[in-house]
Amino acid sequence: MKARVYVMLKNGVLDPQGEAVRHALGTLGFDGVEGVRQGKVIELDLADGTSEATVEQMCEKLLANTVIESYRIEVQ
Repeated sequence: MKARVYVMLKNGVLDPQGEAVRHALGTLGFDGVEGVRQGKVIELDLADGTSEATVEQMCEKLLANTVIESYRIEVQ
């Protein structure tokens, strides 16, 4: 069983990496990019029967800093 966790900074939290990417794209001639938000994807290989609630606990305790980040879980 696999799960993917998508972690992004919450709206309103400064994203310096995203801003650096936006600036670099402009330098390369991609002028239409008005904003970039950068996040991360975490893929988990889980034992069969692992619940989504367990994955949510993993996010709350380790995978995401819930003060400044939000997350979304996809179980496959």
